[in-house]
Amino acid sequence: MQSKKKVVIIGSAYPLRGGGITTFNERLAKAYADRGDEVIIYTFSLQYPSFFFPGTTQYSNEEPPENLDIRIRINSINPISWVKTAIEISRLNPDLAIVRFWLPFMAPCLGSISRIIRWKSKTRIIAITDNIIPHEKRPGDRILVKYFVNSVDGFIAMSKSVLSDLNWFNKLKPRKYYPHPLYDNFGDAIPKAVAKKLLNLDLDTNYMLFFGFIRDYKGLDLLLEAMDSERIKKQSLKLIIAGEFYGNREKYIDLINKLNLNDFVELKTNFIPNTEVYLYFCACDIVVQPYKHATQSGVTQIAYHFGKPMITTDVGGLSEMIPDGKVGYVVKPEPEAIENAIYKFYFEERETEFIENVITERDRFSWIGLLNAIDTL
Repeated sequence: MQSKKKVVIIGSAYPLRGGGITTFNERLAKAYADRGDEVIIYTFSLQYPSFFFPGTTQYSNEEPPENLDIRIRINSINPISWVKTAIEISRLNPDLAIVRFWLPFMAPCLGSISRIIRWKSKTRIIAITDNIIPHEKRPGDRILVKYFVNSVDGFIAMSKSVLSDLNWFNKLKPRKYYPHPLYDNFGDAIPKAVAKKLLNLDLDTNYMLFFGFIRDYKGLDLLLEAMDSERIKKQSLKLIIAGEFYGNREKYIDLINKLNLNDFVELKTNFIPNTEVYLYFCACDIVVQPYKHATQSGVTQIAYHFGKPMITTDVGGLSEMIPDGKVGYVVKPEPEAIENAIYKFYFEERETEFIENVITERDRFSWIGLLNAIDTL
């Protein structure tokens, strides 16, 4: 029988809003708790300065997650808070500290906390790395990433491309690939017709879903251009765009107007709280991720949970998650290729077949598998 571990997770969590990283960290903590380990999350009192944050608010107005020990300590731009947090964690003397790294901006904060913990305790520090080379590059990124990489003992990468990118900064520290586990914490699936009714959608219309924060690298413009097709417009088909704009909203509104897509698009572009996520996935036939570049996507793992086929682009680690022609389509990040996949899905009536395959395929994305990967790193 495995001995009980004391685990600390350092990264985003409640009261920060439930984006992908927050949701992941809280679900990871639950996985450790379910295994019988003692787990504490150390999160941010301030994650981003206001000028750096593109959304409306960083903080949640939802109820806190149940049965999780979340301690609000870290100010990302206040080094005094880094030192205090690291000393507090060191005094706990955990067996394992897991640091969630996704952005060079966080390297001074998270790298300094990690260094102090290693200096003052025997805690092993493992980084779960969403990205090593960021989607939206800025001067100084590589210097910052190197500072962080040198502060930890090993790495879990959730895509093979990130595993490879680590070699730019360190080739010796242990690392392992494990795919992003299933997001099974948004509730159970409900019938499509019920979800449509709750969202005030037309019951006789087919719906595709683009979900998540809207940033340029996610390729919403490619998807909109793909919909500017007579054979798509002849379908009883609409695109739900569900998620907050993290960039130039007018760019997309202008494109919708230019392509005369107002009758083919449902804009749900406020922040989608965790309690409503299930409605959007259950209402759609297929989830489309037209990313221009990516590493992995939590949206894929929500789609798997709700049994939804997917169309994605062949960038980063996305194709590792979605077997082409089995649970959906993997295509080039080009409007014509995306349009062809949409048409093929509906014309060939692949939904039932793909759903059956999604249900089979999702078994390989387990949280206990991730815990085992970390244990054996």
